Amino acid sequence: MSLRPVCAALGTAAAVLLLAATAAGPASAARTEGVTVDPAGRLAADGTVTLSGTYRCTGATGPVFVSSSVSQDSAQDGMVLRQGVGGTRAVCDGAVHRWTNSGMPSAKTLTPGTAGVEATLMELRTDSGLPLPHFHATHTQDVTLTRG
Repeated sequence: MSLRPVCAALGTAAAVLLLAATAAGPASAARTEGVTVDPAGRLAADGTVTLSGTYRCTGATGPVFVSSSVSQDSAQDGMVLRQGVGGTRAVCDGAVHRWTNSGMPSAKTLTPGTAGVEATLMELRTDSGLPLPHFHATHTQDVTLTRG
């Protein structure tokens, strides 16, 4: 009896199990932790930026926040402007929640059009006595800033 068919069958079975485990791992993690960014943000006449999206997290022991930042190429000097845009307290109960952050960039003015946004779901854990950051999720994408 040849071992070749048996080894081939075992190799195929191992590959199927590996693919199933790989597919189940990230998918189950994505269901319990994550942050999204809506495709459009608002830019008020006074320069205030409002960004929004959703988040989901579980297992937090300290306060959790959704922070966001916006970046845009400056037409004046070709530099990229990155500014923080507020923060929202998060509830880590496994449910999907909405977040909305607003802020006014302090340096240069943003303009309507494409901008990069990064949203971060971060917990302040005090296991060591000091509040240290623990990152649950982060997401970066381009959005369209519109007047409104």
